[in-house]
Amino acid sequence: MTRLGKIVILFALAWFVLAVTVGTTSSVAEKSRTVDVLIVTGIDHPAHKWRQTAPVLAEVLGRDPRMQVRVVEDPHFLDSSALHRYDVVVLHFMNWQKPSPGAKARANLREFVDGGKGLFLVHFACGAFQDWPEFRKLAGRVWDPKARGHDPRGPFRVNITNAEHPITRGMQSFETDDELYTCLTGNRPIELLATARSKVDGKKYPMAFVLNYGKGRVFHSLLGHDVKAIRKAAVAELFRRGCAWAAGLAVVPESQEQTAAGK
Repeated sequence: MTRLGKIVILFALAWFVLAVTVGTTSSVAEKSRTVDVLIVTGIDHPAHKWRQTAPVLAEVLGRDPRMQVRVVEDPHFLDSSALHRYDVVVLHFMNWQKPSPGAKARANLREFVDGGKGLFLVHFACGAFQDWPEFRKLAGRVWDPKARGHDPRGPFRVNITNAEHPITRGMQSFETDDELYTCLTGNRPIELLATARSKVDGKKYPMAFVLNYGKGRVFHSLLGHDVKAIRKAAVAELFRRGCAWAAGLAVVPESQEQTAAGK
């Protein structure tokens, strides 16, 4: 082999080692990157015990060691510029018989998501901001007070409809005990992840879906009526994955989350 040939081979090997090292370093950095998650709660319909569910929701999301979770019990925190310190906002409230947060909060939330941050809506958060038309675009689908609300609370099957999306990849359809919401309206394009069939009217309804708003990511799930519903293993996994995806993190199964946390 000529001297030039040896130099070419050595140069190629050096580039290969560098590429592998950079790729490995990037992978490690991604797995160790943390994000700040803000759960906004404090008011809801009387049937939704937010004082019980908010801490459980925080605990479920916090099982992913990359997500640092804080709970605020006042939706008017959305008024604050401090909102932009976070990477994901979890809406866990519905302003039942109370005014929704006003113009400043709405501009803040819209700019937050539009600028590239994440939004996660849980259960009856679909009914928040009834007097704000832009919320329809943010949430993808919203509560229609003229529609039938939901099937009677009870068991039903949640069918994973998109096995290729990072949130639901590898997940199986599952049984849960919850409220099957039949009350959504909206025409924005959404990407369905899971559905359920009503035992009342036989129709299929979305249980989880995603959409983009500007540069931001939105994950919306109608599951999670109470502590029992949120603690359901498959629901908890769906919520963690959805929140991670909204934050721009690589989605990993719970087993890998626990390994990373040293459990």
